[in-house]
Amino acid sequence: MAELIGHDGARRAFLDAWHSGRLHHAWLLAGPQGMGKAVFAALAARFLVTHGPAGSGSVPSLDAVGDEAAARLVDAGNHPEILHLTRIAKDKGKDLARSISIDQVRVMIRKLHLSLSLGHWRVIIVDAVDDLENDGANALLKTLEEPPAQTLFLLVSHSPGRLLPTIRSRCRTLRFQPLEMEQMVGWLHDLRPMLDMTDVRAIAAASGGVPGKALALLDSDVSAMEKKLLAILTSGDPGNRLREALAREVGGASNRARLELVIDIVPGLLARLARERPIAELGPVLAQWDRVQRNARDAIRGSYDGAMVGFEIGNCLAELAPREGASAR
Repeated sequence: MAELIGHDGARRAFLDAWHSGRLHHAWLLAGPQGMGKAVFAALAARFLVTHGPAGSGSVPSLDAVGDEAAARLVDAGNHPEILHLTRIAKDKGKDLARSISIDQVRVMIRKLHLSLSLGHWRVIIVDAVDDLENDGANALLKTLEEPPAQTLFLLVSHSPGRLLPTIRSRCRTLRFQPLEMEQMVGWLHDLRPMLDMTDVRAIAAASGGVPGKALALLDSDVSAMEKKLLAILTSGDPGNRLREALAREVGGASNRARLELVIDIVPGLLARLARERPIAELGPVLAQWDRVQRNARDAIRGSYDGAMVGFEIGNCLAELAPREGASAR
């Protein structure tokens, strides 16, 4: 099972509810993608199916394992009382379906009418509940309104505001916030102790406190990309050679990760530039900041051409080059 980084408040809230004997039947795990919500759901599910009824005994940690035989089934992905609803591969291919279908929800609901075969709890993990078709969301809502006994729902949501208000109202919400910078640095250093601390801090900063994004950045050459962006920023890129190279590097679906890396790095570069420049010269920096954010929003929404976004971000940086570079253009 993957390690859950941070989120001590969410751990305590769930464990305290279990100890109280009044464990809510549905939990909405809300926060940005990559925060560890699915890892928390897996951890909470393992806790429930390896322990007794809510309030039975004193358990110090959500990581504690009760019944070891049940835990081995969980770790092998074979525990009969943990059910997953998620997008599945379509037509036996690699691409996932765009949504969780109503048929998947119906299969899950039929299983809820069966008696428990092992332990005291049945746990349904929906990852992500945002992916449900409209009919599936309505079917899930009916189940949340009249939940079977000894059944608990863990609903992972990256965009809780888009859910049916009636689904949100049936759940207790746990919000997963970005981690603190030093917590991220310590975790990344433990994960990759041979990595230079300058790179560790650059990755932590670019991740925005999101562990999933940090893991993706570990596989990217952050320092090399930062140097390319700095070259545009300091030289102004006369002749557009550096901007064209950047556009090629981040263009196309296969280079989406590189484009996201650029989007993550540039705000930090602009913030550093703003700190270095006199107050009277902050206006152009802030203007380019807004321009970069607009391009980032287009990219995130998917209505973008990666090469075009990369070139436009390069333009933003080139505009802020020292005057000698500007005149050279």
